[in-house]
Amino acid sequence: MRVNRFSRARSRTAVGLSVAALAVGATTAAGPAVAQPKAAPTAAADCSAAYKIEQTLSTGTTWRMCWHYESEAGLVLENISYQPKGEAQPIKVLTSAKLAQIHVPYDDGKAEYSDLTGAGFGQGLMNMAPGECPGGSIKTVKVPEAWDPAHANVKGLCATTRSRGHAYRMQGDTANKVWQTQGKDLLVYTVNQVGWYEYITEWRFQDDGTLHMNVGATGSLSPGDYNAGDGRGWPIGKNATSYATSHSHNVFWRLNFGLDGSSKSKVEQYDSVVSPPRNGNEGPTNKTTRTKVTKELAGDAKNMRWWRVVSNSGKNKDNHARSYEIVPGATTKYLGRPYTKHDIYFTEYKKCEQFASDNLRNCGTGGGKSVDKWVNGQTLTHPIVWMNVGFHHVARDEDQQPMPVHWQGFSIAPRDVTAMNPLTPADLADQNGQPREGS
Repeated sequence: MRVNRFSRARSRTAVGLSVAALAVGATTAAGPAVAQPKAAPTAAADCSAAYKIEQTLSTGTTWRMCWHYESEAGLVLENISYQPKGEAQPIKVLTSAKLAQIHVPYDDGKAEYSDLTGAGFGQGLMNMAPGECPGGSIKTVKVPEAWDPAHANVKGLCATTRSRGHAYRMQGDTANKVWQTQGKDLLVYTVNQVGWYEYITEWRFQDDGTLHMNVGATGSLSPGDYNAGDGRGWPIGKNATSYATSHSHNVFWRLNFGLDGSSKSKVEQYDSVVSPPRNGNEGPTNKTTRTKVTKELAGDAKNMRWWRVVSNSGKNKDNHARSYEIVPGATTKYLGRPYTKHDIYFTEYKKCEQFASDNLRNCGTGGGKSVDKWVNGQTLTHPIVWMNVGFHHVARDEDQQPMPVHWQGFSIAPRDVTAMNPLTPADLADQNGQPREGS
């Protein structure tokens, strides 16, 4: 990376002009997946039609949400609900979801960036051509506080659908019947340029209720960084004359759950321990224990550890509390800063706490500017989830030119949100739990 087309020392003005120059091109809607709005200001509280995304997938599931765009964080999704077939009403999942920081420290210690709050991520929204949003629609976004007001309107938000392969496959007792369904997803994404990098911020909504949050980095390696003579870089190009400086991308997301329409949720942590065979058992035993997380927590992923956010107000048709399980993705934890030393944070909601590091909002004296400072023993009644996923980028010859997308992210998966697989075929709808006599 970095920073602009001319030097590694970042200049907010220079980057802004570069982004504006690239934001002039026109794009058009590529299909009917969602309505194509006119340019409009930041979303109103009532989520007018221009700021709604509603998609019924071919398998019968409907996702609904609102969106708006912030000058630093970029795309923000709000009031996200999920309604599979068989559910009379939409099931509220998230009140809001957005990126909370992209922290980029270089291995040589000579540069360290906060791409959202210090490098113009939100201002770098890129126009997309129809081919970048196959089968979908490209919405026009008005970038707030645009560095170049003449080019504030950007055709930069794609909403489309995509097949993902098997949702399930099951063969009956004989070879006479196979139940299988090909899954469908709703994808919502933007592309933001910061220096030489272009970040694809992707939100993927599966028809089974799973949500994937991913950031893909692509664009270019910065020739200004081909100077890693300290042994920390990797040779790029002919022989060993250019060394790309290695660096990290530590991406944070901020999730504000609103399960069943309520901000009041519980957090639980589960850990499993495998023990050797004993008492004549044939194999090892595995014991899983639940810990109620009642206070703010800086958590670390471990083997056979997971967390879930549990609804305080809603249950499925089997009378089980609805919840979403947090599924961490592959990560390389960066230990150089206190806020990157943990994989997940649960904090009590506070309006000023918006960015995981270099927070721009004023949280008062002693409030701190990073998420690690906000874990201070408060009782969790309205938990905010902060997820940290790291990637250590040691460049390779294949990274030029252009650089293939490298993805990092995580998922949240429904756990007891519905009583059965939401894609269950009608033939199997009575197979729920232990068979009852006469059924």
